[in-house]
Amino acid sequence: MLKCGITGHSGTLGSQLIKKKFNFKFIIFKDDICRKKKIYQWIKKNKPDLILHIAAIVPTRVVENNFSYANSVNYIGTKNLVDAIVENNLNLKWFFFSSTSHVYRLPKKKIKINEKCKKIAISKYGLTKLKAEKYIKKKLSKSNIPYCIGRIFSFTHINQEDFYLIPSIVKKIRKSKKNNIVFNNMNHYRDFVSVADICDAIKLLWIKKSKGEFNIASGKATYVKNIVKFLCKKYKKKPIFVDNGKSYLVGDVKKIKKLGWKSKKNIFQILNEYLTVRRIF
Repeated sequence: MLKCGITGHSGTLGSQLIKKKFNFKFIIFKDDICRKKKIYQWIKKNKPDLILHIAAIVPTRVVENNFSYANSVNYIGTKNLVDAIVENNLNLKWFFFSSTSHVYRLPKKKIKINEKCKKIAISKYGLTKLKAEKYIKKKLSKSNIPYCIGRIFSFTHINQEDFYLIPSIVKKIRKSKKNNIVFNNMNHYRDFVSVADICDAIKLLWIKKSKGEFNIASGKATYVKNIVKFLCKKYKKKPIFVDNGKSYLVGDVKKIKKLGWKSKKNIFQILNEYLTVRRIF
């Protein structure tokens, strides 16, 4: 059986990937990815056949507040891993890197972003991922190691902390004692995909031994205000919106759809599942 090294096993995506039925045995990296020596030891000891690199500091607010640490994990940690692979002459069958839609420049009009669109990070989180992407391409291309970069758009899950968008909205509604609740900066369109669908996408990318860059998204625009309205209705609250500009970040998924993948759950199915499992309402 093939051995699959995985980083970020305790995070939302990593933990769900481990539960997925793959045709290999997971070799979990349990140490701090910022510790170069530990990464080298893990690679040398286990010699994985493929690697899913999921470890990252994700919430944009957390990255903004401690950019140095986030950069150490998201970029330097990736650099350590890639260097360990190359310097140990690891003959990997596949390397997957979970990236983000935040590496793309925000379009000025309502268009879907494809993999060839210009890369100008829209957040510090996106910057750390874009730097990591460039390093992977530079080093692994020279080593002829097949790599795949999955640019994941918005998602939510019951395991997410309150730093994330939907958990933060739910928390605000639950804590408010007022009937009218003010929400700032919700005038945006985003592309939400379920964690289960993301795991299915990664599994298919592996089965197809896909190389290069792929958007992992629903391909559908969700107005964030509609999410707020939906959640407020559950609590019989009335949202009041204060707009701070508008943006549109929706993925073009033609490339991954050609492999036979498409998202199964829409945003309201995702929200209902989130609320039911957490037993919030």
